[in-house]
Amino acid sequence: MNTLIHAVRPWGQGISDVSIADGKITAVEPHDPARAVPAGVTVVYGRGRILLPSFSDVHVHLDSTRIGLPFREHTGGPGVWNMMMNDRQNWRNAEVPLQDRVNDTLGRMIARGTTRVRSYAQVDVDCKLKRFDAVAAAKEKFAGQASVDIIAFPQAGLLLEEGTVELMEEALKAGANVMGGIDPCTLDRDPAKHLDIVFGLAEKYQVPIDIHLHEPGELGVFSTDLVLERTRALGMQGKVTMSHAYQLGSVNEATTRRLIDAFAGLDVSLASVAPSAAGQLPIPLLTEAGVRLGLGEDGQRDYWSPYGNTDMLDRTWQLAFTHGFRKDELIEHCLAIATIGGASILDPNATRLKDTAHRPGVEVGDPADLLLVDGETVASTVMDRGKDRTVMHQGKIVADQLELV
Repeated sequence: MNTLIHAVRPWGQGISDVSIADGKITAVEPHDPARAVPAGVTVVYGRGRILLPSFSDVHVHLDSTRIGLPFREHTGGPGVWNMMMNDRQNWRNAEVPLQDRVNDTLGRMIARGTTRVRSYAQVDVDCKLKRFDAVAAAKEKFAGQASVDIIAFPQAGLLLEEGTVELMEEALKAGANVMGGIDPCTLDRDPAKHLDIVFGLAEKYQVPIDIHLHEPGELGVFSTDLVLERTRALGMQGKVTMSHAYQLGSVNEATTRRLIDAFAGLDVSLASVAPSAAGQLPIPLLTEAGVRLGLGEDGQRDYWSPYGNTDMLDRTWQLAFTHGFRKDELIEHCLAIATIGGASILDPNATRLKDTAHRPGVEVGDPADLLLVDGETVASTVMDRGKDRTVMHQGKIVADQLELV
């Protein structure tokens, strides 16, 4: 299918006409109001809106969502285990079935501009593969509107409950295409064994790795060093993501620099959910070093947290706000992270951000996963979070005005 996007501003620049064929951008030309449209070409009217790459949510828990349900009091206790047990006690008792919740949340994400997703699917002795199956079914349902990777995620650890490792392997056999890990020291309390299992299953099934790391300060650095050692020893450069990891910059300047250099050298990526936490690794330094950094919404108003609303433009604002960014270039860079930055995590061969001024993703040859949104400038779009949106996946419109097409 051939498409012409009429009168848009790529990354807020000069007004242009953008041609698409076979799911890729084939031309970006100065806007010509009199441009003839060949027969068989679909016209999308940009109306002077800003053209961006669509969002890439690289850290979302579709299987625990309560989006669209009545607001409920938060009942979770402190710490990962207590929060997980709160989820375990409640997730079956929601007002609508799990599959409907997962489908509705993913649909809302697409409608707001996200067409690339990496979702966790909790696997443990309580839910077994029920939550994985729900995410897998949603992936299939929306296959023409978004691409979805599924992480087999041991939320309750790998070693604390007998049978967990076997269930994780079942999920990988069933189609999970990322191997998850979590807090090797504070949860399983045996970091070497935990990471040996994570890396062993990833190597066996030839899938990348995503490690949830909530561990603080020097303990977080210790676990990260163990991950880096295994990445190097097993030749898994470009296949490992550290998620959260929000206190790795809290120890000292030398450790911060060492970790950034190690991430760059081993091509280990980072996924942030824009927490309001001190001690995060500095975004500009990560980008300058060549470290791939993406953004995600984490839980969606679930049993862990009342935050999250399926809108990655809101989360982009949060990333800029929590890092204290005021300059337009840095605010726009947060949007580049939320779009192309995440895309480069999902596909290590995709375009990577070179510096805080780099604005790729809407050039000839790029995939036509695109978002048209209203705004005076890119920075103002992040501040105002406009609602006049058109979403494209592989060159076709999949959502318009916050509704699925």
